[in-house]
Amino acid sequence: MRILVVLLFILFAAGPAQAAALEKGELTIVASSGQQYHFEVEIARTPAEQERGLMFRKSMADDAGMIFPQDSDRTMSFWMKNCFFPEDMLFIKADGSISHIAPDTKPFSEETIPSGGPIRAVLELNGGTSAKLGIHVGDHVLFPGLGGPLR
Repeated sequence: MRILVVLLFILFAAGPAQAAALEKGELTIVASSGQQYHFEVEIARTPAEQERGLMFRKSMADDAGMIFPQDSDRTMSFWMKNCFFPEDMLFIKADGSISHIAPDTKPFSEETIPSGGPIRAVLELNGGTSAKLGIHVGDHVLFPGLGGPLR
């Protein structure tokens, strides 16, 4: 019985299990001004990786992000359950163009954030990044599998 109590204590004291390290890649956003912004992104490919996303993380570097690529165009929705910091969600079409931006999403919210139509990927950046850098709908994301030379 004592061993069971100790094991349960260890499990609960450790908090949510940490996800295995995700594959990383380079991503560039080309603004309509011609300015280019570079990010090192984690790639959430599998359903489990996509379900977890950035949940339980306390922060993210300014030049970091997470991308959720899809094999085909589809309508998607996200939420901020168990997310500790606001995010900008950039919804991206197959040609790499940004079709919708959900800025400064609310941490811990279970309200769904829809893509607004079929998309090929979602990019999550720190909240306020799009406004700070001047990234807008119509700007382009260069990343393997999307339009652009990083294929």
